[in-house]
Amino acid sequence: MTDAKTELPDAAASDPVALGWMTGFPPPADKAVTYADGSFRSFPQLRWSWSNVRQIVPTVNVWRGPGPASPLPRADVDLDGVAVTTMGGETISFAEALAQTFADGLVVLHRGKLVYERYFGALKPHQPHIGMSVTKSFTGTLAGILVADGLVDPAAPVTHYVPELAAGAFGDASVAEVMDMTTGLAYSEIYTDPKSDVWALRRANGMAPPLPGVPQLSLLEYLTTVAKQGEHGRVFAYKTVNTDVLAWILRRASGLSLSELLSTRIWQPMGAEEDAYYHVDRLGIESGGGGLNTTTRDLARFGELMRNRGAFNGRQIFPANVADDIARGGDPAKFAPAGYATLPGWSYRNQWWVSHNAHGAYMARGVYGQALYIDPKAEMVIARYASHPAAGNVANDPISLPAWMAVARHLMG
Repeated sequence: MTDAKTELPDAAASDPVALGWMTGFPPPADKAVTYADGSFRSFPQLRWSWSNVRQIVPTVNVWRGPGPASPLPRADVDLDGVAVTTMGGETISFAEALAQTFADGLVVLHRGKLVYERYFGALKPHQPHIGMSVTKSFTGTLAGILVADGLVDPAAPVTHYVPELAAGAFGDASVAEVMDMTTGLAYSEIYTDPKSDVWALRRANGMAPPLPGVPQLSLLEYLTTVAKQGEHGRVFAYKTVNTDVLAWILRRASGLSLSELLSTRIWQPMGAEEDAYYHVDRLGIESGGGGLNTTTRDLARFGELMRNRGAFNGRQIFPANVADDIARGGDPAKFAPAGYATLPGWSYRNQWWVSHNAHGAYMARGVYGQALYIDPKAEMVIARYASHPAAGNVANDPISLPAWMAVARHLMG
């Protein structure tokens, strides 16, 4: 795992096409990116990997359906020169901001029109990129839809849906506590620590090789091993295992796999341009906390669906109150103890990050720079896929968050 403090090549010098990663039939040994040795998650190889996950691990499709893609009318706006003042006080252009955050693909929608689109490195418009924890916001939105349907009760215990979790940390947790990540868990999620629990989760969900001689657990088997620490319901603590538990609740409540549920409730009615896909565990079960891969345009379509409160592609796809509940946010007092220096005053609600700023903006966020930013006041959606050398968003927030606001102000005129 890359240390953000190490001197590393910039976006141009680490361009995976220029470096020739995975080029040739077969690629030479020094240009191969493989699963077994873990090189796929090392920098700069990950600049190729995050755009090509399907070549690395098993996956399952999210079908876009037989219908036409929903239109994204174009009204190009030159945003390259928009001035961005970073949290550190430096003034750079929006184009420089994209390079400094190692963007692979970026789409900006304004009032439903595609005003700006850029691709870098290994990513192409038709090609899915891994969303990492942006996946969580899809899972949370599906949960909100099933709550609206009456199939999921937020006040119910987790074990009402997944009794296998009775003996572990989630045995006395409610669905609502899982949705908002206010559970008390003995689980660490530190990507720079090779001993962090996140690596055991990644081995279970299929995104890290198994340890030699150690049986490979499935996702559900791993979730039963998580122990409780502290009390549920008191403070927010970001832990991906919550989302994977939520995904199991959705499967049991709906009778559908996560990929089928996303396809029928969002992907098909939204008019996605391409199939999406999830990476899966040893039993073919999707990673609901970080496994979804989509094109950049389809990620932006989902953002526009949220901005329009469940309406898109000529129909009301889910009830407006599902999006409204997310946009209102959670309790900032429960969020504050988590200590996110770049997110003062924010909160967390149903797997979404809510700014409570003057524009009412809220986000889906994933490691290595994945982002879906929704600004209701500016009538703007920004979808970005990236392959930043540092996993934590604290490495790109000081540029990214001011950049999103600078573009919003520019588009508002």
